[in-house]
Amino acid sequence: MNRRALLHYLRASGTAAWIATATPVALTTTADAQVPLAPSRQAPSTLERASPTTPPERACPTLLRHSFTPIQGGAPQSMCEYQGKVLLVVNTASQCGYTYQYDGLEALYRKFKDRGLVVIGFPSNDFGGQEPGTDKGIAEFCRTVYGVQFPMFEKQAHGRLAANPLFAELVARTGQAPKWNFHKYIIDRTGARVVGFSSDTEPGSRELVGLVERLLAERPPAVRG
Repeated sequence: MNRRALLHYLRASGTAAWIATATPVALTTTADAQVPLAPSRQAPSTLERASPTTPPERACPTLLRHSFTPIQGGAPQSMCEYQGKVLLVVNTASQCGYTYQYDGLEALYRKFKDRGLVVIGFPSNDFGGQEPGTDKGIAEFCRTVYGVQFPMFEKQAHGRLAANPLFAELVARTGQAPKWNFHKYIIDRTGARVVGFSSDTEPGSRELVGLVERLLAERPPAVRG
């Protein structure tokens, strides 16, 4: 049987496969389950071609593994959202002799927020009963009187600052507990170093601003590979 007749026979019978190439190749029956392939690079699978669309996440520092409800209400927000930032955490009050510091805190926030500073306020009624208002009233006061835009969170239950787990850790790390309203803690980008400042330290003081600038100049922590 000549080559053309053999090809016609095999195609009709379905018992073998034929791959036409420039060089004659062997025929293989379907029982062998092998078909000669022309040399080529096998295409990668879908998983191999896919690449991550988002970078690996940083491990959230232990200090920030707490969630609080924003003063405007809504779902609790994790402090891990601020990882890699320099944070200034402060207990605030609306009827305190230091309430004017809202101006300085907001100015500091606006000046450095694009470089990675976040000011975070926690209203407290612990000292002198100087934050008796509701969350809604506090938020309105801060917005209309001082133009506050930095994040603030709800007043803790019963106005007890000690019940706030973030403040409990800040006190443990610095050995400084707030003695009055507007005590400030500055946390570095890694969440490992914390420095406390007393209520009478102005937000625009050379010491505080100098520390903020030094911490902002440090590189953010590397992401997990």
